[in-house]
Amino acid sequence: MATIHPTALVAAGARLADDVEIGPYTVIGDHVEIGSGTTVGAHAVITGHTKIGAHNTIFHFVSLGEAPQDKKYAGEPTRLEIGDHNVIREFCTFNTGTVQDRGVTTIGSHNWIMAYVHIAHDCVVGDHTIFANNASLAGHSEVGDWAILGGFTGVHQFCKIGAHVMTGISSVVFKDIPPFVMAAGQPAAPHGLNNEGLKRRGFSAESLAALKRAYKTLYREGNTLAEAQARLAPEAEKNAEVRQLLDFLARAERGIIR
Repeated sequence: MATIHPTALVAAGARLADDVEIGPYTVIGDHVEIGSGTTVGAHAVITGHTKIGAHNTIFHFVSLGEAPQDKKYAGEPTRLEIGDHNVIREFCTFNTGTVQDRGVTTIGSHNWIMAYVHIAHDCVVGDHTIFANNASLAGHSEVGDWAILGGFTGVHQFCKIGAHVMTGISSVVFKDIPPFVMAAGQPAAPHGLNNEGLKRRGFSAESLAALKRAYKTLYREGNTLAEAQARLAPEAEKNAEVRQLLDFLARAERGIIR
């Protein structure tokens, strides 16, 4: 059976894997499901229709699955879903979705989420991301795989952050950030490719060279977004990373940082 501290309050309807550990004074709601090998620290509150996968480490004082901070929310049974092998540090707050959007807030797997991070309703977070302390996502935001958000990064609602992006400390994101780009500032502006991160993840020299040319086309040649997309199309036929960049640009509804 799960190891539950005597002071914890676990609702009868909660479904916990046999090897889950629940710390002192933690509260687990009726509609919560927690997978194998996950540990939850002291004074955590996990409520709502929340599904947490396997081998997550959840630290003290977190709030997961609480109602969205949206005035339109009227108690609908929206959801929060968290994958596997995540580290969620102290005082993080992840809310459920809203019926006006997907109805679910989704966090993937193998993410490292530091203290005081807020992930609002209907957000989608991929895999292998890092959120430094106090990074915050407003509702309906998206963060791609391997992205790194610097401390105190604030992301406006409906913004998309591409895969392998890195933001500097205290960045304020009002527009979409294309994949592979480093960004910083208030508002956030592009500051080159995330070359070091891409090298560490094993990107080939050929791909790095193609992305460097693509960045120049997008940001340094004075092209409009439409012109840049047209110029990138032939390269995208030859390189998967440039194709990923072009696909992102096609769905950048808020415009991109420039």
